[in-house]
Amino acid sequence: MPQKPAKELLRQVINELANIYEEREVTALARHYLADRFHIDSMKLAMNTPVSYDEKLMLHDLALLRAATPLQHVVGYGEFYGRRFRCEPEALIPRPETEELVKWIIDDYHQITSLANHQINLLDIGTGTGCIPITLQLESKGLKANGVDISEAALNLARKNTEQLKADVSFNQLDILTQEIEGSYDIIISNPPYIPEVDKEQMHSNVLKHEPSLAVFVPNDDPLLFYRVIAQKAKKALSENGALYFEIHESFGNEVKSLLESEGFQEVMIKQDMQEKDRMIKALYK
Repeated sequence: MPQKPAKELLRQVINELANIYEEREVTALARHYLADRFHIDSMKLAMNTPVSYDEKLMLHDLALLRAATPLQHVVGYGEFYGRRFRCEPEALIPRPETEELVKWIIDDYHQITSLANHQINLLDIGTGTGCIPITLQLESKGLKANGVDISEAALNLARKNTEQLKADVSFNQLDILTQEIEGSYDIIISNPPYIPEVDKEQMHSNVLKHEPSLAVFVPNDDPLLFYRVIAQKAKKALSENGALYFEIHESFGNEVKSLLESEGFQEVMIKQDMQEKDRMIKALYK
């Protein structure tokens, strides 16, 4: 394999992608790419260490990145809560905001378990890669985790991640808009589609071309569609004092809160993410 000083290789990647992404974004992307693909970390870059790399593979990868293919699809995985999750176009790439939702649930879990006299049963609706239930099951002792999705391809991906990460999570197919939730759960979670179609114009092509629109967009005239349907069906599936958690669109926090209250949920709480945006909500059904 050829060798180059690490900084020179970094500059090469940045120059190749400079016309596609903004300056700050392209530098971060280049650093992540070199770390993920060739294990060239910040220390090697700081010391300008001569590093080995596969030139043919890098040229192939850069062509994909120039075509706005997400980095996670190029290298095959994305980081979530300190673990590597396999990423494929059939499911949304795990996002940092969802990590914050998972952290909130983990913090609450200890309180929930102290009040319950049975094993806690959890359901993730629209599970995608399975990152939510897999992480929660691995981080929370004694939790029984389940995930459902309309897409069989996404479920197959979630099962691969379960096997790879040695988790114990069950996955089943469910169209939440037309089917009922089977079973009883202490916690129901969903990061449903919540981006209005009109927002497509503002989104980067790496989302529009390479991630499933079914998991992203909702009709302009009914942006709360999934929140309403899930809330109505969750009432029948939640155990006494069960908790419902959603990731939400930053612009619809108060609307989702009002919807949950109108459906009979109590102690509805909106939580902001690290960017101080309304990004998640929790409600209890008593």
